[in-house]
Formats: sequence, C-alpha cells, structure tokens
Amino acid sequence: MSEDQLYFFYDLFQYLINGICQGSIYALIALGYTMVYGIIKLINFAHGEFYMIGAFTGYFCIRGGIPLYFAFPIAMLVPGIIAVLIEKIAYKPIRHAGRIPALITALGVSFFFQYFGQNVLGADPKAFPEVYEETIYNLGEAVSISSTQIIIIVTTLVLMLFLRWLVMSTKVGKAMRATSFNKDASELMGIDTDKIISFTFFIGASMAGAAGVLVGIYYNTVEPMMGLIPGLKAFIAAVLGGIGIIPGAVLGGLVLGVVENLVVGFWESTYRDAVSFGILILILLVKPTGILGTKTKEKV
Repeated sequence: MSEDQLYFFYDLFQYLINGICQGSIYALIALGYTMVYGIIKLINFAHGEFYMIGAFTGYFCIRGGIPLYFAFPIAMLVPGIIAVLIEKIAYKPIRHAGRIPALITALGVSFFFQYFGQNVLGADPKAFPEVYEETIYNLGEAVSISSTQIIIIVTTLVLMLFLRWLVMSTKVGKAMRATSFNKDASELMGIDTDKIISFTFFIGASMAGAAGVLVGIYYNTVEPMMGLIPGLKAFIAAVLGGIGIIPGAVLGGLVLGVVENLVVGFWESTYRDAVSFGILILILLVKPTGILGTKTKEKV
C-alpha cells in the first residue's frame, strides 16, 4: 500500500469517527421528533429550540458553579418542562384541527424562541465554560478520538437503550404505544392520553436538552439560533431512519453525520447542507417510510 493510500484510509477513519460523533447529536435530537410523531403524528419543528434551551441551561448552571453531573440532568429537565407547557398552551387547543394548523403553530413557536432568545440572551455566541480537561486518544498514526466524542457517542447509545426499554417494557410505555395505535380506544380503556402526550413531549425535549449540553461542551460555544439547522438535520435523520421508530432515529442520525463529514473531508464543506437536504428529497422519493419503516394502512 502506497503512502497516499495509507493516508487516505487514515483520513477516512477520522471522518468516520467525527461523523459518528456528529450523527450522535443528530440522533439525540431526532429521538424527540420520532417520539412525538409516533404518538400524535405531529412534526414539531420547534423541537430544535429545546436543544438550544438545554445548551443555555447547561451554560448558566456550569457558569454558576454547579458541577456537570448536576447541570446535565437540570439541562434535560428544563427543556422538558417548557415542552410540556408549550404542548398545553399551543398544541393541545388545536390537536383536532388538522396537521397544517399544528405545523404552522410549531413554526411560530420556533420563531418565538429564536427571537426571544436573541433579545434576552443577546445575538452574540457565548463561550461555554470548560468542565474538564480534554483528553485525546490516538488510534493510529493520524487517527484520534477525544474524550468528549466518546462521551457523546456513549450517552446517545445509553439514552436510546433507555427509551427503548421505557417504551417496550414499562406500563407507561405500553400506554404510549396504545395511544399511538388508537387514541380514542386508549381513552375508553382508561388511559389518560393527555398525560401520555405531555410525558412524550417531556421525554423528547429532554433528549434534545442533553444534546445541547454535549454540543456546548464539544464546540465550546452556544448561541440563540443554534437550534435551527441541527433541528432540521435531526428531522432529516428521523425521516431517513423511519420517523416514529426509536432505533431508526439513531440510525438516521449516524448515517447523516457520517455522510456530512465525508462530504466535508473529500469534497467541499459548502456542499454539506445541500447533500443533507438532498438525502431528504431522495428518501421521500424512494422510500418515504425510511430505512427501518414499513408501510401501514390508514385506520378508518
């Protein structure tokens, strides 16, 4: 193997590692998309703002001297509570009005948080406080992985497994699946579907909040508009993997993250977003149900 070929593979492995890390962030946000859509068939385009709220919650907690092991759950809790309030105030009153009013409302909520954040927090990026000393692990002559990248990947896998267990093996999870299958029948069986929907919003926003803190640590910066593009990328990831399917959200996020980093590494960084949205168009044309999705008949 020539030296050029060797360094090509070094670069490839490095881009794969970076892509898996980036994809893990997309996956965490996409989990919230897929949870909410799975229950009430709502594409919550305000979901990326919970990622921003989680990042700023972690920023203020750590800046205030709260250790990371306390700041992290707080940064998951705060977006979750706000998401429940938004669901009660903005989404519940129009739950039976159709998907278009819900979509428009979601966009309105997203714009509200973006510009409210700019007015209150300022438009300039803020440096995220350093929480630990970064360690770089060399995996070869020109391949490395950082301690933060490992934390991001492991956290994503742990939270995905937790959600999978929650949905498939708990009483609440059974109620969530029943509500997803038939909300009216679930109510007749005694399930409080309003609480289930609120709980779903809470869990989904908590996942986004976790992603926000991890990104703040990883990139050392946060700003009020940071949820816009990652929120859209997470939506692409959810659709790619199969929206409504928990493992599909993670798979879609990882695939998207790897593809983006390969584009940046071997092509041009300016094409990264174009390729991502091109993937969305392609998957909708070729397999609208996503990689892990299956066709289902509409209930009448």
